[in-house]
Amino acid sequence: MEKVTDKINALPEGANYFSLEFFPPKTSMGFANLQSRLERMSQALRPLFVTVTWGAGGSTAAKSLELAEICQRQLGLTTCLHLTCTNMSRSLIDEALEQAKVLGIRNILALRGDAPRSEEYRNEAQLLEGDSNKDFTWAIDLVRYIRKQYGDYFCIGVAAYPEGHSDESTPNPEHQDPLFDLPYLVDKTKAGADFIMTQLFFDVKAFDTFEKMLREHESGVFKTIPIIPGLMPIQSYQILRRTTKLSHAKLPTDILGRLDAVKSDDELVKQVGVQILSEMVDHIKKRPSVTQRGFHFYTLNLEKAVSHIVENTHLIPPTLIEDDEEAIASLTPGNPSPPDGAMMNRDRRRLSSINSSPHNRVIISRPAKSSNVSFEAPEDEAGILKGPISTRANTLAISEGEGSLGREATWDDFPNGRWGDARSPAFGEIDGYGPTLHVSTPQALKLWGHPVDKADISTIFRRHITGELDAIPWSEQGLSPETSTIKDELLALNNKGWWSVASQPAVNGLKSSDPVFGWGPRNGFVFQKPFVEFFLPTSDWAVLQPRLEAQEQITYFAGNSQGELVGNGEGSVNPVTWGTFAGKEIITPTIIERESFSSWREEAFSIWKEWQRVYPPVSPSARLLGAVREDVWLVNVIWGDFVKGRELWEFLMDVQGVAEGRQCV
Repeated sequence: MEKVTDKINALPEGANYFSLEFFPPKTSMGFANLQSRLERMSQALRPLFVTVTWGAGGSTAAKSLELAEICQRQLGLTTCLHLTCTNMSRSLIDEALEQAKVLGIRNILALRGDAPRSEEYRNEAQLLEGDSNKDFTWAIDLVRYIRKQYGDYFCIGVAAYPEGHSDESTPNPEHQDPLFDLPYLVDKTKAGADFIMTQLFFDVKAFDTFEKMLREHESGVFKTIPIIPGLMPIQSYQILRRTTKLSHAKLPTDILGRLDAVKSDDELVKQVGVQILSEMVDHIKKRPSVTQRGFHFYTLNLEKAVSHIVENTHLIPPTLIEDDEEAIASLTPGNPSPPDGAMMNRDRRRLSSINSSPHNRVIISRPAKSSNVSFEAPEDEAGILKGPISTRANTLAISEGEGSLGREATWDDFPNGRWGDARSPAFGEIDGYGPTLHVSTPQALKLWGHPVDKADISTIFRRHITGELDAIPWSEQGLSPETSTIKDELLALNNKGWWSVASQPAVNGLKSSDPVFGWGPRNGFVFQKPFVEFFLPTSDWAVLQPRLEAQEQITYFAGNSQGELVGNGEGSVNPVTWGTFAGKEIITPTIIERESFSSWREEAFSIWKEWQRVYPPVSPSARLLGAVREDVWLVNVIWGDFVKGRELWEFLMDVQGVAEGRQCV
């Protein structure tokens, strides 16, 4: 029942603190594993508070509230719930605030969300009554509303942008200037904000200038308010570039140079990233501050990097019984337990469970054919606590990946977008924001124009494959160098009216340092099964499905917007990317199975609807996209032979579908 600001003010003078952000995972097993991860991190790292994200338009409302309840009630963590106020039912805002109060949550991060789009949503029944955009256009409207309805019950945080806010609702979002945003931040603070949390940044000098500007502002509203810098640990080179592109955060040339030098080695990227973030924290800690200095970390639901950073920068608060050097020195590799005799002290017992020792236990709903029971725990037997982690030695072991807890912290250390392990809390496009085009309406129109027939849609996909378009609705990035090696095959599929949204070629034992296909640590070898995922018309699906069933090398999953889901891989787990590295277990960052496909199918068809909403409801483009969404199937085809991977494309080209010969260009 604590407010964030009360906890900050209760800290001793000169103390530092940090908070962690999490988003609701997409799958049930991801949710269960995040709960175990939260238990470890809360005990080992001891953040002052945690925040839970809220998806665009309330798209993750139920899951966000469920995760917030786990954090607040079950784990006893001071929790701050994100809340956006645009493009959803007005009643959902009231329900969220009331539910937060019932749960004992007293902290809200009040955000606008996407630019109001009532005109684009206006014919949808759920928004005909109580459209939130009628009352909420900006975050200040939400701040005022919370204060009016609840008085001082909630501690309210607001967002700020050290490099300026890139407003995606305008045709020119690249024009960013903190001075332009300043009047709005003044108004939000005067309306009742209790603390300020910044967007992620990597330019620490920009934060220095921004904080100085606020503290010295003539209004005086920023003199003593907590200003918490938002920092994102660098999980991989690809995730960094994607996230900075979407957030418009600048990457200073010195930071980019350090990462470019190691970008082919995922492990080194993470290590250099930890160094970079640690240097940023240390720099900010040295700056004079009128309040206790805090830091907010966007964890992306991952554990290892943030554990390193808070340990390196001495942000972990002391325990009741201080750890001594003897406890740290006596820690042996692979064993995170304290020294002999220390286990008798309740303040030194480590967090464990019946199913987390001596090896990593990932929570699963069913065993896979190749599963190793020593590394998995059934969901009904996991998470039985023995005691709290309280030693700095244990924290070091976990962040290094040592012992059972360390393995649980790092088993999904190489996330790979939507086809990562569905059991991982970080599964999916790891921003937790929900289905979105990642571009504004003006940008969408500039990119994709006004399609009026299927040939226009094929042209959009073809231009993306050839590099003429930077993005399609299902991918905000251009083709990777790896995917470009099968560009001709993808164009051939597109000419059949089969629009590809994900694919990879076969790879048979190339070095992990390969500039195109390499990933992971050095001195390893990587492998890939070829797969492709595409939309195709229902009539063509009727022709393709029996061919897929008859081919022994193929595992497939398929679904449509009506919720139908079929496949020949029921219960199968398909690692389509894996690597072998010296002194390590085999790492499988890309796994396709029914649960992961089902989660992505729902999102993929939601994106059709988001694209449709760009256009007026009665326009030819909106009618076309709506009809296509209702007709097409999403199909994922995996070829089992990674040695003769070319045969996948030969097989697909040999299928004479109804669309064959319709030159959709």
